[in-house]
Amino acid sequence: MSTGSEAKSLSEAANVVARRHPSLADVAAAAGVSHMTVSRVINDTGIVRPATRDRVLAAIEDLGYRPNAAARALATGRTATLGVVTLDSTLYGPASTLYGIERAARAAGFSISVSSVGRPDRASIEEAIETLKGQAVEGIVVIAPHVATTEALNYAPHDIPLVAVSGAATAVPVVAVHQAEGARLATEHLLSLGHETVWHVAGPLDWLEAGERERGWRETLEKHGIRPPRVTRGDWSPQSGYDAGKSLAREANLSAVFVANDQMALGLLRAFAEAGINVPGDVHVVGFDDVPEAEFFSPPLTTVRQDFAATGRHTFALLAELMNGASKVQSQLIPPTLVVRESTLNGQPKAPAKKAATRTRKSPRS
Repeated sequence: MSTGSEAKSLSEAANVVARRHPSLADVAAAAGVSHMTVSRVINDTGIVRPATRDRVLAAIEDLGYRPNAAARALATGRTATLGVVTLDSTLYGPASTLYGIERAARAAGFSISVSSVGRPDRASIEEAIETLKGQAVEGIVVIAPHVATTEALNYAPHDIPLVAVSGAATAVPVVAVHQAEGARLATEHLLSLGHETVWHVAGPLDWLEAGERERGWRETLEKHGIRPPRVTRGDWSPQSGYDAGKSLAREANLSAVFVANDQMALGLLRAFAEAGINVPGDVHVVGFDDVPEAEFFSPPLTTVRQDFAATGRHTFALLAELMNGASKVQSQLIPPTLVVRESTLNGQPKAPAKKAATRTRKSPRS
């Protein structure tokens, strides 16, 4: 922000253009520089002294100036538009990933064009990429949580910068939250509370993130010399978590559950309550995602938080490197964090599994 006499000058300029959309000429006049200097700052071309650049940026902010995208594209050959291929889904993970990318792009002066696919197969992904290329986007992000999507990226075109998010290793650089590490954090947390084992409600088999979370859980148990119990699988929905909860409620030695996402954990908590199983008094539960509602579950849910803002920033940074001519960039893993809430906080280690069978419960509702 500007101060002193510069702030006064910018304020006066803002008043002059308040009734119309500010132009490049208004910015130049307010900053006391030429049109060319403003253009260099906006398009990040040429050499501009830091003090001059700061003055121009302050004028842009105070006037609320927005570059004319069409004019800039004609002048620079760049559209400042990114394409995003995403699953046609309202699930928290993909939707939050898209939002994180949009925020990072917008902060850098880019807009995004989204192409949603109903099926994550090769034909759909290729069609979406070609559609975005036809809109003259400068680079493309593919949100790729499915096994099929990752396989499709092995055939991705090489004539446009492209980065995948949430995918597995391919010829395309990938930015992803470290899912297996998140599962390790959840499982280690439960074991540290005195549990002899940890049960798992997994996500769908065709989702890479579900597979990585299951792998992290399994490897953590095996590292401690614990044979993993049977996996109960859901489809990310609260209903499937409820069904899994009714099934697990019949297990006499149940004392800790790691659920692959918070929505399934919500359904599981409902099933446990109906079965007379108290959380955290009888069973500890950990979810994954840290949805905004997680702290308002009953009880508030301990869960693994994914940093979607950092994912967006890293994704844009890699794509920007490719758009600026880099031939190769390094894939990035974003570390998750464990958020501890009441679903694992009752202050006492859990009883060994052999004693858990003495717990009295109501019969699960059918």
